[in-house]
Amino acid sequence: MTAAAPTHDSVQPGTIRNRVLWTLQILLGLFFILASGLPKLVGQADAVKSFQDIGWGEWYRYFVGAVEVSGGIGLMVPRLSGYAAAGLTIVTVCAAATQAFQLHGPGLAVFPLVLAAIFAWIARERLTAR
Repeated sequence: MTAAAPTHDSVQPGTIRNRVLWTLQILLGLFFILASGLPKLVGQADAVKSFQDIGWGEWYRYFVGAVEVSGGIGLMVPRLSGYAAAGLTIVTVCAAATQAFQLHGPGLAVFPLVLAAIFAWIARERLTAR
């Protein structure tokens, strides 16, 4: 018995979804490495000020920067992408909570929450595909 050949319609959506996921993963991975994590690690003035306002010390800035860079790299590694997206979901939800409650900027919490939703979707897609 031979398997029926997949039709063009049954193959196309998965291919498009996979391309969309990888495009998002690469763009968000580069964003978290270059625009979010590295400024914290190298001590960019805005990042230093934000973490001084939080009041948890320098170690926390370095920790968050390392987590964001690691998550950004993990998004671009096929075996790690689902786990990295799950971790970044947690990071971005915590960032939104910090923004809303400690830095008193609830309007600025929207961006990390949107990222959290995207990361949750990536994690679901990548971890259920296994």
